[in-house]
Amino acid sequence: MIVGIAVCECIIYDAHSLKDKRAVLQRVLTRLKQKFNVSVSEVDYQDVWQRTKIAIAAVTSNRVMTELELQNALKFIDSFPEIERTITDVEWL
Repeated sequence: MIVGIAVCECIIYDAHSLKDKRAVLQRVLTRLKQKFNVSVSEVDYQDVWQRTKIAIAAVTSNRVMTELELQNALKFIDSFPEIERTITDVEWL
């Protein structure tokens, strides 16, 4: 069993309040959970309007499948025009 965790910082340029940020973030997180076999959560910058840190965790039977699931989830985040992924770190357990 392999656990992979991708932590990525993102910028939401059009957010002018926490309400705007949470609307975008909720849509992204909900779709990630629906589309991929991952767990997702905002883990930092909860009180900052235009910045967030998202953690994505995937567990599979081998590293290749875990890495594929994480890479697909990260590409999916990149497909949203309102959010820009910046720093991304991946850890293996």
